[in-house]
Amino acid sequence: MKIVVSGGGTGGHIYPALALIREIQKQTKDAEFLYIGTKNGLESNLVPREKIPFKSIHITGFRRKISFENIKTIFRFFKGTRDSKKILKEFKPDVVIGTGGYVCGPVVYAAAKLGIPSIIHEQNSVPGLTNKFLSRYVNKIAICFHEAKEYFPIDKVVFTGNPRASEVIGQDGVKGRLSAGLSATAPAVLIFGGSRGAKPINDAVVKALSEFGSKSYQVLYITGDVHFEDVKKEVELIGNPSNVIIKPFIHNMPEVLSGIDLVVSRAGATTLAELTSLGIPSILVPSPYVTNNHQEKNARSLSENGAAKILLEKDLNNKSLVGSIDQILLNKEKLKEMKAKAKKIGVPDSANRLLDLIKKLTNEKLR
Repeated sequence: MKIVVSGGGTGGHIYPALALIREIQKQTKDAEFLYIGTKNGLESNLVPREKIPFKSIHITGFRRKISFENIKTIFRFFKGTRDSKKILKEFKPDVVIGTGGYVCGPVVYAAAKLGIPSIIHEQNSVPGLTNKFLSRYVNKIAICFHEAKEYFPIDKVVFTGNPRASEVIGQDGVKGRLSAGLSATAPAVLIFGGSRGAKPINDAVVKALSEFGSKSYQVLYITGDVHFEDVKKEVELIGNPSNVIIKPFIHNMPEVLSGIDLVVSRAGATTLAELTSLGIPSILVPSPYVTNNHQEKNARSLSENGAAKILLEKDLNNKSLVGSIDQILLNKEKLKEMKAKAKKIGVPDSANRLLDLIKKLTNEKLR
């Protein structure tokens, strides 16, 4: 079985793709992979690091304002399609899977035009332009939020969840806690703003440090690499309470998450898949700067099911942050109830569901 995977731009598109590849590699030894991305995208670093063959095409996304760049993008799309057809004809895949980002446009479109079975994987509750366009041409559309199905041809839609949800299962939570410097016993809240961090969250946490110092729980606060030095300077002036651990980044997030009682974070699709798979309650601060405000819609999917509390960025400050954490973490019944509700909507077998869809589409070729 030969499989082409394409996805890029953000970790939210790339990490699910890598999770799927790793799951297939675990279950079969004869699968061959080729990842098609962009030369300068995050995928150009992450994918080769996993020792997965990688090829690139040149493509850019559409500007939402009227711009001459959009005309250039149209020409790049057609060239990207021609380049993708050439790559696909050489590799001869049995299936092509797009996990999001504008690079998927020409790759998956080329596959459809060549008659190669194709799937797009939509992580968010509201799809982007690329997946809306591709939905007309692909064989199947895998979704992670039931709300997304209204945007696609219903006969093509299959609910699979996000493959990243499968990767956090079975981790050693105590080991994760200790690796981050947390104690193994006291309740713990993890606060982070995504891989690059989020300044509004950082600002609220720094102002809340003195309040955190008097709490019975511990705080693991991840600033993001780009913000760490600025935060460090402020903390040096204010003081760092002993129950607050501050780090720029953690590389073993699945392991650490497994030992956490409550999470404060943005509402990216991959993060939410991991939290619900593990049954972790959350306080979600959706980014207001994303396309179609999809993070708030992602977050509402959890909050309406009792698994999360939404704290909009405009309402975020040190008082609302600490108050929201206390409301959940210091109330054992509330915490237990939210854990159960988060677990109920999780899809821990999502990687297998997507793999089953591939098998069905390719007539069970994958062994």
